[in-house]
Amino acid sequence: MRAPDCYACGREAQFGELPPRERVASDEHWRVAHAFDTALPGWLVLLPRRHVTAVHDLTDAEAAALGTWQVRLSRALRSVTGCAKTYVVQFAEAEGFAHAHFHIVPRMTDLPPEQRGPGVFRLLGRPEPERVTADRADDLARSLRARLEEGPREPQ
Repeated sequence: MRAPDCYACGREAQFGELPPRERVASDEHWRVAHAFDTALPGWLVLLPRRHVTAVHDLTDAEAAALGTWQVRLSRALRSVTGCAKTYVVQFAEAEGFAHAHFHIVPRMTDLPPEQRGPGVFRLLGRPEPERVTADRADDLARSLRARLEEGPREPQ
């Protein structure tokens, strides 16, 4: 089921035509995209491929895959960006973005203290000149996809 006024559902309907940044990786339940309005390279969004507005509405299969995706994406981000850790956040409250989604955000070692924790959201919704370019997001998407395709790597 897709909702007509839902940004995520609209993008999902165009899945085969999406640029690399909007289909970093996917399976039958989840799609990974690079955030479109962020100043932070590697800010990912993990979205269910069907319209869901709350975590409690995930199917058992979607829920089972969720944790695996969060860990795999965190490991790939660490490998590709060199981040110290990742933040995993879910709100789905913004107008037009009620579709449940998880932000998988690389926390870089040099991130200023005021942009750590919830302050990282200061890097989202940035004006166009500050945003990660489409080309940079596509390059990151390709690198992340390649890392994910290498298969699981346990932490050292």
